[in-house]
Amino acid sequence: MRVGLITADPGHPLLAAATALLTAPGAGHRVEVLDPATASAPADPADVYLLKARTPRALALARGVEAAGARVVNSAAATRRCQDRTAMAEDALRAGLPFAPTRTYASAADLAASPPVGPVVVKSRHSRKGDVVVRLEGAARIRDFAASAPYEPVVVQDFVPNPGWDHKLWAIGPQVFAALRRSELAAAAPGGGPVPLADLPPAWPALVRRVGQVFGLHVYGVDVIDTGGGHPLIVDVNAFPGVRNQPGAPEALADLVSGLVSGLAEGVHRSPDRARLPE
Repeated sequence: MRVGLITADPGHPLLAAATALLTAPGAGHRVEVLDPATASAPADPADVYLLKARTPRALALARGVEAAGARVVNSAAATRRCQDRTAMAEDALRAGLPFAPTRTYASAADLAASPPVGPVVVKSRHSRKGDVVVRLEGAARIRDFAASAPYEPVVVQDFVPNPGWDHKLWAIGPQVFAALRRSELAAAAPGGGPVPLADLPPAWPALVRRVGQVFGLHVYGVDVIDTGGGHPLIVDVNAFPGVRNQPGAPEALADLVSGLVSGLAEGVHRSPDRARLPE
């Protein structure tokens, strides 16, 4: 069966390792690459595509192969939804997830015009490589930031005291992986790395899977802060992150793809789109 990669970087460690497993003797799959910078939707699409890119051209390419009947993981709609941090927060909070309350401003200048009290985390509304993520405190600091910030919508979350470490949680199909990373808002410090699931609070893996159900994602990341006593606060959700240096991640991705291809061959269809949220 044919598997497509929508990516400009097929050599990414996760994709390259999963490709080697899918194309190994006896696996029965052929992997094709569509570079979103140059490719157009093929007339004869592959059975399943992995969307490991988030540019407008990549999303348009994913929509094109979806329209031709191919399965895309994650779907173009779900991937696009996760790029809008305002929509992400609305969906998460409506679904009852412990997501950080998020306020949206048309620009950093609008934020500076009515600065919040206390420390906040300011992010670009639209998630992308090189976007804004910064901790600010005080009206003067916010004004200085606004003076040089790009003109774009921003979101604001109240800064929650924490030990300076983020829990990076990833799901590939039913499998959950975890790591501890130093927060980009905190000073550098030694430590971190993969975390066994047994060392996480017991409810966290189920929370990660619930995020996937809410957003219609199969491969995704969830950034969580431990606010004390194992109580999680979700601050971001990412469609198809790198999941680097996680033993078993390439095998999980290959198993996910093989399962989807087998399901399609048997006439099984599971909608990849975002789950319907409660009214």
